[in-house]
Amino acid sequence: MLPLRDHNPSGKFPFITYLIIAINSLVFIYTLLLPERLMENFIYSYALIPASITNGQNFLSIFTSMFLHGSFGHILGNMLFLNIFGDNLEDKLGHFKYLIFYFLCGLGGAFLQILTNPFSSIPNIGASGAIAGLMGGYLVLFPQNRIDVLFTWGWTYRQATVPAYFMLFYWFLAQLFSGVGSLALPAGGGIAYFAHIGGFLTGYLIVKIFKRDNLNG
Repeated sequence: MLPLRDHNPSGKFPFITYLIIAINSLVFIYTLLLPERLMENFIYSYALIPASITNGQNFLSIFTSMFLHGSFGHILGNMLFLNIFGDNLEDKLGHFKYLIFYFLCGLGGAFLQILTNPFSSIPNIGASGAIAGLMGGYLVLFPQNRIDVLFTWGWTYRQATVPAYFMLFYWFLAQLFSGVGSLALPAGGGIAYFAHIGGFLTGYLIVKIFKRDNLNG
């Protein structure tokens, strides 16, 4: 189930969201222009490698890895999700708090991914953990918003409009089942499902606390 757009226009210009999209895009273009050997060195220098973190090395890669992507499909998918769910969170939280929130979600995703496979030497790249956190926050604040989604029906693709909570629960369960299944595969199956899960739960809990404190205040 692929989200296409939401029906909740932002009240403010989401310049932080657009800035993150621009940085990710520029870094991706830069990596494409590198010779193969330099590209490999660049990825290994700035990607999150759990074994390195476990050994107390290259902690900055927790953040730099959020701006690296391995393919056109990878970055296009992530930037689509970011564009759909980011603007409303930025509007609600404010630009600065939103930026901090984004990185905290990425940090939460990285922590759970490292926890599940602490000695892996495979590079983890992508903004998926941070963007999953936006989805968790969106679930708290805008569960009834309408989302246009694309899904498969037999051999064809269909479009439908569903409540945000339906699409987000479906996505989270898919990540959870895939993540548990990946534990039996060598190197976790190649996709950092637990970064998605950790980011989503981090975003959900942070916004839940934020919403509760504002109501109590």
